[in-house]
Amino acid sequence: MGYGLSKRSLDRLEGLHPDLVRVVKVAIKNTTQDFMVGEGMRSIERQCRLVARGSSTTLNSRHLTGHAVDIHPYPYDGDVDGDGIPNGADWDQYWPLEKAMKQAARELGVALVWGGDWKSFKDGPHFQLDWKAYPKDV
Repeated sequence: MGYGLSKRSLDRLEGLHPDLVRVVKVAIKNTTQDFMVGEGMRSIERQCRLVARGSSTTLNSRHLTGHAVDIHPYPYDGDVDGDGIPNGADWDQYWPLEKAMKQAARELGVALVWGGDWKSFKDGPHFQLDWKAYPKDV
């Protein structure tokens, strides 16, 4: 496919764990659906706002330590499959991202968790390094 990350997406990888950055950079080259980095590092103030409005459920987010990244189909407001649902809200557009990210993680030997696999509060854009393999200080 041969997609690449924009400067804006690369900037949003700043401060993230190097293994997570490597996964994103391999995934963008192998994905069938172009994507952008929505958010990497997050301040505690932003996290508090997200919890207050119900967009997150924890103040112990992996975004606070550089162990999580949110990626979104590109173009976010487009409609790649023509089903009338904008890409950013269309789970059909997150499945290829899940596949590309998990494949990149396997290739690189990185333990990765996808928010779309969670039992509750499913989070399609969210990928994080596994807590067991990557505790807060690693």
